[in-house]
Amino acid sequence: MDKVDADRIEDIEIRLLLEGVFQRYRYDFRDYAIPSLRRRISEAMESEKVGSVSALQERVLRDSTCMERLLLTLSINVSDMYRDPGFFRAFREKVVPLLRTYPFARVWHAGCSTGEEVYSMAILLIEEGLYDRSRIYATDINGPVLKTAEAGIYPIKVMKKHTKNYIAAGGKREFSEYYTASHDHAVLDPALRENIVFAEHNLACEGSFNEFQVILCRNVMIYFNRALQGQVLRLFDESLCPFGVIGLGDKESLSHDAIAAGYRPIDARHRLYQRKH
Repeated sequence: MDKVDADRIEDIEIRLLLEGVFQRYRYDFRDYAIPSLRRRISEAMESEKVGSVSALQERVLRDSTCMERLLLTLSINVSDMYRDPGFFRAFREKVVPLLRTYPFARVWHAGCSTGEEVYSMAILLIEEGLYDRSRIYATDINGPVLKTAEAGIYPIKVMKKHTKNYIAAGGKREFSEYYTASHDHAVLDPALRENIVFAEHNLACEGSFNEFQVILCRNVMIYFNRALQGQVLRLFDESLCPFGVIGLGDKESLSHDAIAAGYRPIDARHRLYQRKH
């Protein structure tokens, strides 16, 4: 069998695996970008010590703990506090004045991963005097990852980097005010969680659950194919209030989707878009 045939068979196996995962566990990865999936499925095969995608599928469908491990591999869980500081600086300068016009603001952070950017936004809203009249809805497909986010405990070794990001993002206090060092971990101030709701939500197959003034989904859709990207952007459009704001990652854009005509960039460089009406 030549490489072309082997790759074709593996593509079939991958699609069968993803369909099986959806049918058995309701996690929908069927419209994720195949190159990224192929790499991560290969990692899962190596970890599970199986020789084919079909063998991985059999194990996943019969063993829910194997599915939990696969979910951690397939979902992308890389984050930092104030990741891309310029985005948070632009948010502070250009979106915060809009939020001041609302009596109450709802922010949906979709695909929140381990929560660092969620807490970054909570700190920003505290410093701008808006947190008491805001609620952040932090959602992710991955339950165990959400538990990490809700705990708000991170390795102390990363706090130097987070502090640097915080300063670059326009932070107004000493970053150390927001956490307590405990052995080799940093425990975030529990007050940061008071207006955050953590919940599982699958962008690929679940609908809107509220109306929001801001929706943030950064560096998530780059792992989706074009059809799923459009589906998710339409979901956000349905969930956003008039004149609300969408924030995307630096490699993501509204420009290719039909909803783009209904938005204006308020900071194109940092992927912040406001609904026109």
